[in-house]
Amino acid sequence: MSFAKWIGGALGWSFGGPIGAIIGLAIGSLIDGATEQGGFLLGEGNSKQQRRSSRQNSSRSRTRNRTRPTTQSGDFEVSLLVLASVVIKADGIQDQRELDYVRQQFVNMYGKERANHAFRLFKNINKQQIPTRKVCLQIKEMMDHAARLQLLHFLFGIAKADGMVTDNEVSQIYMISGYLGISSRDYGSIKAMFYNSSDNAYKILEITKEATDNEVKKAYRKMAKKYHPDKVIHLGKEHQKGAEEKFRHVQKAYEQLQKERGF
Repeated sequence: MSFAKWIGGALGWSFGGPIGAIIGLAIGSLIDGATEQGGFLLGEGNSKQQRRSSRQNSSRSRTRNRTRPTTQSGDFEVSLLVLASVVIKADGIQDQRELDYVRQQFVNMYGKERANHAFRLFKNINKQQIPTRKVCLQIKEMMDHAARLQLLHFLFGIAKADGMVTDNEVSQIYMISGYLGISSRDYGSIKAMFYNSSDNAYKILEITKEATDNEVKKAYRKMAKKYHPDKVIHLGKEHQKGAEEKFRHVQKAYEQLQKERGF
């Protein structure tokens, strides 16, 4: 697969707007080498026919109505790369542990070969000044809520990779979540998954300590539905694995409250 075909086939909505401009600059220094080596493909798990169909459906969707086009694996992947760069640079220090976390997460999701290609692209993205608000607004317009929650979870994972989440990183992620249209309750729920405190279980379930047992049960059912891995099935199995981690946090929080309250 040539690099030119990657440009034309692997990306959908993310190859336009501010994200497209960022990716365009990033691949500029990679095109010659990638063409010689056969290139690489973000979202290469999809067949040519699936990618062709995706582009056609996305085009029809934007032409006929204002419904959000389906986010493909490649679109999600480049969104991760761009926002990961923003968070890593938030505290003014690019910690190697954070860079290693990004690489390892991509290896876990996509396999070593594809992850290595993506990380090469990430290094070039990381050299740029990212227009955070414009990027997030593009993602908000094009990406469904469940996928945006998955992005937020990934960003907290990056921030925590060096052992602590700094105030600057928290502020940056909070700003990103607002631009992405994620509510403060959803933000607090995902944030709580990366901290240890006495009321974390309540925060994860988006309730207070004053909630009744029935309200705890109701909150668990609601959050289990919201964070169920099937919510991101359209992104591919690789992203369902990440969603399963959020789902486990919800289950663990509920089990903790069951034990504490004795129901």
